Amino acid sequence: MKLFQRYIQMIVGTKDDDVRNIRAYQRLTWQEYQRTLKGAQSKGHRRRWIVTGSLMVIMFCGIAAVLGSFSSTAGSPPPPVVESPANLDPFITKNDVQILLQNLNVEDLSAKQVLLPFKTQQIRVETSLDPDLQNHLLASMDRKNSRYVGIVVMQADTGRILAMAGFNKVHPEDNPCIKRTYPAASVFKIVTAAAAVDHCGYNADTPMRFNGYKHTLYKNQLKEKNNRYTNTLPLKDAFAQSVNPVFGKLGRIHLGKSVLEEYAIAFGFNQPIQFELPVAPSHMQIKDAPYNWAEVASGFNNTTTISPVHAAMMASAVLNNGRMVTPTIVDRIEDQNGQLIYQSRPTWRGRAMTTRASKVLGKLMERTVKAGTGRKTFRNYRRHPVLSKLMIGGKTGNIFNRAHDARYDWFVGFAQEKHGQGRLVFAAMVAHEEFIGIRAAQYARIAMTHYFKGYFAQHAADKGTTGS
Repeated sequence: MKLFQRYIQMIVGTKDDDVRNIRAYQRLTWQEYQRTLKGAQSKGHRRRWIVTGSLMVIMFCGIAAVLGSFSSTAGSPPPPVVESPANLDPFITKNDVQILLQNLNVEDLSAKQVLLPFKTQQIRVETSLDPDLQNHLLASMDRKNSRYVGIVVMQADTGRILAMAGFNKVHPEDNPCIKRTYPAASVFKIVTAAAAVDHCGYNADTPMRFNGYKHTLYKNQLKEKNNRYTNTLPLKDAFAQSVNPVFGKLGRIHLGKSVLEEYAIAFGFNQPIQFELPVAPSHMQIKDAPYNWAEVASGFNNTTTISPVHAAMMASAVLNNGRMVTPTIVDRIEDQNGQLIYQSRPTWRGRAMTTRASKVLGKLMERTVKAGTGRKTFRNYRRHPVLSKLMIGGKTGNIFNRAHDARYDWFVGFAQEKHGQGRLVFAAMVAHEEFIGIRAAQYARIAMTHYFKGYFAQHAADKGTTGS
């Protein structure tokens, strides 16, 4: 059977031909594309004659072989071995899927299944999205006071994206979730904290000292001082309250340029992201000036930029013992005959930090929600009927753009069951304009509540059915 399939592929074309055609079509204009269809039709007639003749010869030989086998073999032949599609190599790669999906509208991503024209047929794309969650987030968006909104909800262990809700007031055709142009702000403190734990041996209770205000970063705050004006607090509170001088000193004095670069790369900055939709690498550049090390380490700059998809990947490393999962939004793709031509599988990037660092980061992020910059949004969550069943952690970030007419607001975090297997990571980014509308942390809370409410209800229903 395999020899038969290979022979037919030699006549009508191979899987690699389809891959090359996909890549070639990316460079064609619409008029050129139509001309290729007409040429393909004429070639198709010739191929059908060749295939028909070949099939007749093969069928004749096959019948003779079967008759011969009955005379020489006793009993029935064993059933054929059917290979599971999950074990087959995909016909096309993620890079090819990027080409297929590059012109997909934001609205199309609200569907579980999408039909896309390709050549002379329609292919069926099955996404990983949870349509109920996706549409709930889209309906919850504050489109009046926001310039951009990007919300990503992802399974921590598989990388399957359950929601990728975006709004762009300036360019409605663009989805902010896959744009890397937004300042990372204090989200980069996740990288700095991981480096401090691994490189300096710190833990959540290591005392940190600073002088001056928490959210400024003057050069005189970057010196080692210990006087009556010095404030001392544990690392978990410096992280939770996003104290810039503490992280600035970590970058300038204790880590330096090379370590910050090393951990930024480990967390995926300046590195390509293998995703079915095109995502430019997040950007981090550090100069030789020690003050710039402090700026980068604390997120006190506009040059370190990140996409919400990448931010969700960073959060996944906290729940996965230091490893980031690769995101995916397409479960499978079939041609019009139902033939599988692409199937995603969970894949992992290299290690971003040690397992120990991931455990410490988890404590720091939980502290942010309990007693830090996320406290107001998540107040009373331990008495909430849904959220009280979860362990929740996160990191906020805020910074104005250079024009000072938009304020970027981040929440990057996780939610996992206290007694179960449910684990999600979140990244929410909002660019507020003149007035502050719904904040990023609020979007994360909305997503957590909506998803886990249905999740717990379904598990209760399944348990009741099993019990009966």
